[in-house]
Amino acid sequence: MSESMRAFVLTAPGRGGVEDVPIPRPAPGEAVVAVERVGVCGTDVEFFTGEMTYLHTGHSSFPMRLGHEWCGTVVEVGDGVDPATIGRRVTGDTMLGCGKCRRCRRGNQHVCEYRAEVGVRGGRDGALAERIAVPVSSLHALPDAVDGTLGALVEPAGNARRAARAAGLAPGDRALVLGPGAIGLLVAMQLRADGVDIHLMGKTEPSLAFARSLGFESVWSEDAVPDLAYDAVVDASNSSALPALALDLVEPGGRVVYIGIAGSPSMIDTRELATRDVTAVGVLSASPALASTIEVLAAGDIDPRPLVAATVGLDQVADVLAGRRPDDAGPGPKVHVDPRQAA
Repeated sequence: MSESMRAFVLTAPGRGGVEDVPIPRPAPGEAVVAVERVGVCGTDVEFFTGEMTYLHTGHSSFPMRLGHEWCGTVVEVGDGVDPATIGRRVTGDTMLGCGKCRRCRRGNQHVCEYRAEVGVRGGRDGALAERIAVPVSSLHALPDAVDGTLGALVEPAGNARRAARAAGLAPGDRALVLGPGAIGLLVAMQLRADGVDIHLMGKTEPSLAFARSLGFESVWSEDAVPDLAYDAVVDASNSSALPALALDLVEPGGRVVYIGIAGSPSMIDTRELATRDVTAVGVLSASPALASTIEVLAAGDIDPRPLVAATVGLDQVADVLAGRRPDDAGPGPKVHVDPRQAA
């Protein structure tokens, strides 16, 4: 049996490639998963460009292995783990809290001060590799109805589900989602399934056209957004200007939900927030919604598979991170990686 595997290793901003690295062995309480599919995320791109905040705060450093949207099959377990776990198809929580602090004890491990984040923070290797080792406590079983594509979409869909729930809407209410990228479209899909009247605002014509192809009729550029009462506005963009616009557009007494993160500070006028009695909610992580998101995807309540434009091998990851789309890519905003694909 080989003692090494292929993994994408990011060594510096703009530099990375496939390397042979040791196959991980499970520590007590861990499982090793053969990776089936991995999604490339905007966070991964920020690491590639060197813009990611964690690189400047000391939470992350090069070299590193990316990949936090993934699924696969358990192939080995460590001491203390039920051997029946082997063979189970799973996805995993990105956020790994310390398990001891007040936040973890209250079920908020995703904001634990001492947390590691798979493929992101604290030196915890990510899933852009043939195998990944993770705590078995972080795993969620996938039913047969959730295929590889959906399995690697559980994490972003879980983020979006939390944002949709934070909007606090009922059937017939109206919502405006800013940013028709992967997260924005997932939020819109979830809200549409809940019977909400969805409007989307975007910047480029291709992104607007793709949103329309998914059946969203009320899709606008910023200068064309109709003057309507929006019971909630969800900012799923990376623009530092849009958080303030979200507050301007929401109906008094409504909610603004901030799930997008800009590369520079974004400002809102809290006087407007208070005098218009608006509730503002921030969303970080899919952790509290992973189980319910798997149920939603298995039931077919939403189908985000059209968001995936292409599936590539590890050898094409650097090109994807650099913004070069595969030649056969569709119009969707997301690219997946299958580490099993031959070079």
